[in-house]
Amino acid sequence: MKQRILIVDDEESIVTLLKYNIDQAGYETHVAYTGSDALEKASATNYDMIVLDVMLPGMDGMEVCKQLRQKQVQTPILMLTAKDDEFDKVLGLELGADDYLTKPFSPREVVARIKAILRRMVREPVEDTAQSIQIADLVIYPEQYEATIKEKALTFTPKEFELLYYLAKNIGRVLSRDQLLSAVWNYDFAGDTRIVDVHVSHLREKIEPDTKKPVYIKTIRGLGYKMESPK
Repeated sequence: MKQRILIVDDEESIVTLLKYNIDQAGYETHVAYTGSDALEKASATNYDMIVLDVMLPGMDGMEVCKQLRQKQVQTPILMLTAKDDEFDKVLGLELGADDYLTKPFSPREVVARIKAILRRMVREPVEDTAQSIQIADLVIYPEQYEATIKEKALTFTPKEFELLYYLAKNIGRVLSRDQLLSAVWNYDFAGDTRIVDVHVSHLREKIEPDTKKPVYIKTIRGLGYKMESPK
């Protein structure tokens, strides 16, 4: 079956352009022109990816993203915007978006980003299907894309889980933000390491007993981050 992509934009010319190029890349596309329509469709249908414009009539893309994550819809989201504003970019990522493109963009670049995100969603088989990683009260199940803390199930976006898993696989190693960008996102964010900081902050909110005094994910000033086992 073809992977299904939901395109959300109120400009018909952009929808037509995106739909043509994404269809040509071998995906099945669905369309929504408003935020409320996008929310309804994304809540009712299992899409593989959502390409979501920020500036929508009524409910904007930020609110759509926020409500989908609140509903535990973890479909990867690529946000599109005409604003080249750092605040908007970081806010979108904090609300749970996986990637961000600023208009004007080339359709080829959008397709490349879609492929990169979906490629990261392909779960690599592990030799031992029971394999897990345990760090104190945190247990990570790579094949299931699941984790628990003190046996309580945790909920992550795909990128949050991949970042957690990569840090855990490299426990004790200091990893720079650029290393994490390359390993987890698998494409160039032009050095935008704020993306890593936002996702680390999300992880801490979910696994740390006290986010102000993290015991699992330590910040190594001037270098990056390191996963440790709490003492």
